[in-house]
Amino acid sequence: MSTRGALTTLRRRALGVALLLCIVLFFSLTLAFYNRAFTSSVDVVVRADTTGSQLMRDSDVKVRGMIVGRVAEVTSDGSGAQIHLELEPDKAQLLPSNVSVRLLPRTLFGERYVSLELPENPTGVLRSGSVIEQDRTKAGIEMERILADTLPVLQAVHPDDLAATLNALDQALSGRGEKLGETISQLNTYLEGLNPSIPDLQQNLQELVGVAETYEEAAPDVIEALENLTTTSRTLVEQRENLTALTAQLTTTAGDYEEFLRENRANLISLGESARPTLDVLAKYSPQYPCFLRQMAEYVPRVREVFGEGTDEPGLHITLEITAHRGKYVPNRDEPEFADKRGPRCYDMDPLPDPIPEYPPDGPFKDGSVPPPASRNWDGGLNPALTGSAPASTVQQGAGGSSQNSPAEQDLVATVIAPAVGRPASEIPGWGTLLVGPVLRGAEVSYR
Repeated sequence: MSTRGALTTLRRRALGVALLLCIVLFFSLTLAFYNRAFTSSVDVVVRADTTGSQLMRDSDVKVRGMIVGRVAEVTSDGSGAQIHLELEPDKAQLLPSNVSVRLLPRTLFGERYVSLELPENPTGVLRSGSVIEQDRTKAGIEMERILADTLPVLQAVHPDDLAATLNALDQALSGRGEKLGETISQLNTYLEGLNPSIPDLQQNLQELVGVAETYEEAAPDVIEALENLTTTSRTLVEQRENLTALTAQLTTTAGDYEEFLRENRANLISLGESARPTLDVLAKYSPQYPCFLRQMAEYVPRVREVFGEGTDEPGLHITLEITAHRGKYVPNRDEPEFADKRGPRCYDMDPLPDPIPEYPPDGPFKDGSVPPPASRNWDGGLNPALTGSAPASTVQQGAGGSSQNSPAEQDLVATVIAPAVGRPASEIPGWGTLLVGPVLRGAEVSYR
């Protein structure tokens, strides 16, 4: 091979190598430009609890919608996520050092981007190596929570169904923006008025839990009642012809009743007026009705006991106490009259006094006559003497102002010993009362 041919071959090979180097250099420069190898940046780090799966490398970093950098890398330090940002120097020098970060999606289905939120009171300048905290305000947390909760729902919805729904919403809201705005404004007014009542609403909801539990306990009974109601409904359906006839008869009866009331309305009014005094008396004594009815109910077992029911001694069992009589009738003094104005009263007989007194605690019934002295009071002792004069024939005293051996005592003793000797009281001799009187004097006499 000649020298000229060898040089030609070497030149061609050199040109090929140069072409390959140019190609490699071109792609290397392209990758370097793509990776911003020749672009200076301000590197900062964002600390976040979580980033989600939609924040990727090279995602945008925006401030009020304007791109100011990109996401260089997303790492984890074990307690949270660290997002490395590369910001453009000319734009980073306009950002304060106390900016905060929100991770927001571009669209409902799009990837996330980093939004730098400017504070109300900016301080300092954002420099390389600065650490930016995630937005911890209530609005920021609620927005991220809403978006995080909405994404699974949107992923579960079929795209064709979602497209149809959005299309229907577009058609429904098209041209109605003004009305929708007014509706939202009115809703805001209602909510502002409702806010003061939120504590009461919470209390009502808490009490509603107890009501719901009561309904839950009563549910079986309600269901059973509804099942029983089906029988009633079926009966009404079967008897609808009879019910129709009954309704027609009721119409006729109502007409007759109307005519009766029209002709007798004056008599009915007069009857009501005449019955008013009686009703007033019944109303006055109404407080004692429960006590009276209760004692009447308790009276039944006592009557059975008196007649010896369930014992070996059937028959009437009573305790007869002899009390002072009222004496003879005295004109112009013992005329009957209703002078008792004490009103409704009822005496509790449980426990039953023993012995039973002759008069109630508040005195005898005032019927116009002069009552004799009471023999027993509620305590079982002797009552004090009544004030005023006693009836002429009530007590006849013996000699020296004493009632011993008086005619009244002799009659009483004769009445007591007459059944024992089997003779009438009128045939008991006077000397018999003289012998027995001292024995019976001061003792309680029971007659069975």
